[in-house]
Amino acid sequence: MEVFDTHCHLGLDGKATPDDEHARAVAAGVTGMLVVGIDAATSAAARSLARLPGVRWSAGLHPNDASRFAAEWPAIAELARDPTCCAIGETGMDCFRDRTPLDRQEQSLRAHLQLAREFGLPVIFHCRDAFAPLFAVLRGEPLVRGVMHCFSGGVDEARQALDLGLSLSFAGPLTYPKNEALRAAAAFAPADRVLVETDAPFLPPQKRRGQRNEPAYVVETLATLAAVRGIALADAAAQTFANACALFVRARG
Repeated sequence: MEVFDTHCHLGLDGKATPDDEHARAVAAGVTGMLVVGIDAATSAAARSLARLPGVRWSAGLHPNDASRFAAEWPAIAELARDPTCCAIGETGMDCFRDRTPLDRQEQSLRAHLQLAREFGLPVIFHCRDAFAPLFAVLRGEPLVRGVMHCFSGGVDEARQALDLGLSLSFAGPLTYPKNEALRAAAAFAPADRVLVETDAPFLPPQKRRGQRNEPAYVVETLATLAAVRGIALADAAAQTFANACALFVRARG
């Protein structure tokens, strides 16, 4: 059984080395990982981690840091030119934290969308308490391939994202007891649009609440996904792995 963690930040918190986290993940069957950039420095660091077997990487600027767009963007855009770059983001909108005005977030988001179209890359969307403004922007733009990272909505939000051509990636919150609406969305989504992730070192699954997260633990989220979809764990692993490999490819140079 092979598992793909479609969103992680190896080494981000400095509490474990990327090599050690990667080794523990592989031992757990997690042989695919997408290391996600949140600014120029972490995007460059993600590129360097492609030396590890099974690791892919992205370049982007987190919406909470969109106020630094002018300083960060030239380096991010240059990184995206690297033919090994597999995705743009994470980008999106965040109404939970108020440190970056929404107009700045929208400016950054639209630049990411343009960059993704230029290179034929999928987009990694961050959305926290911001479905309405994010979907409003996306409906006014040409469709892009992409994924709603750490999807947090119910069936209605899932349907809207799917109608925009996006995949849904489920993280540790899928395992939290109160998240019935999220599990309903996971059961609703088509098999070819479902992914799993950790967002490590954040959002550990239920039995590890209070601990730092690692890609190895994505198997626990995958088990919940398999249960809510009524399929075997191995089948859920095979489907989500294939979905990730199909999504995170470069359509052109």
